[in-house]
Amino acid sequence: MKQLDNDRLVWMFTQMARVREFEERVKRTFEEHPGVIRGHTHLADGAEASIVGSLATLEPQDQLMTTYRCHGYPIVLGTDTKAMMAEIYGKKTGLCGGYGGSMHLTDVERGFLGTSGIVAQGIPQATGAAYAAQIRKENQVVLCFFGDGASKQGAFSESLNVASLWKLPIVYVMENNSYNVVTRVEQEDANAAAGEPLAVKAKAFSMPGETVDGGDPVAVYETVGAAVDRARSGEGPTLVESKVYRLSAHGNIIAPPGVPLHFPEHEAIEVFGNADEYEAAKKGDPVPRFRARLVQDEVLSAEQADEIMQAARDEMQAAVDFGIESDFPEPAEATKYVYA
Repeated sequence: MKQLDNDRLVWMFTQMARVREFEERVKRTFEEHPGVIRGHTHLADGAEASIVGSLATLEPQDQLMTTYRCHGYPIVLGTDTKAMMAEIYGKKTGLCGGYGGSMHLTDVERGFLGTSGIVAQGIPQATGAAYAAQIRKENQVVLCFFGDGASKQGAFSESLNVASLWKLPIVYVMENNSYNVVTRVEQEDANAAAGEPLAVKAKAFSMPGETVDGGDPVAVYETVGAAVDRARSGEGPTLVESKVYRLSAHGNIIAPPGVPLHFPEHEAIEVFGNADEYEAAKKGDPVPRFRARLVQDEVLSAEQADEIMQAARDEMQAAVDFGIESDFPEPAEATKYVYA
């Protein structure tokens, strides 16, 4: 694992800013351009440090798979944000030609093998990718991202069991975002997903289990980096629980015909009426938190940090403009990738 120098720390902040601004523009699209985004959309604001800290550990040959809360990962890998926004808008200039939408982004050339709207579906697929990597012997590692709710699925147990038995080069990163839709993680632990921290589940599969502050990109880098090094050296998988707080609602509301889709307030407020919890979580927002740390440590100045944030806003505005101006696929293309 490489040591983080100042240039790399600034890169990490830059990527966090880009991910945050992309998510912010997706969310604002529902208000500024009603009807442009159709279907479900899920944001990961609050998980930027976990995403960037994890992906900073990878080498160019490595691969990853994620769940449906997936926008941040390809951004960090270098995927064109204009193509990503156009994909979310369902346009033919999109990353997947408009066929995938928000929950099904893919950029295989950059090692981003895909996502799924099915909870835990990506876990066995990523495990299979790790098996293929082991057979190829090209020094590859696979990162597999999923939420805490996925750890209740059979696919989680089956995959971790096989990965441990065969010592596959994979790191499972469980991003515990405090809520499983509208179920608080405390309720989940007590009633459905026994174990606190959830990384304790690794013991059942004879692999290391680590819990890390997912709001600290350096801590995530060190924890996931150690697991990546272990996997790359042939010692097998690790389960990392990255504890974050999802700052947006689980997803947008699918409204009746004629009613614009929108994002509700957070479940802490809407379901539990606990505004204090939500306000406290926003004070721990990883983006301004890391910015303040870098400024305090004189890694960059406040003016430089502002310039990075403005560049991210400009980039994502251009992505929105590109997506809005792009055309939809032709109706005749609807069956282009349908096979029987």
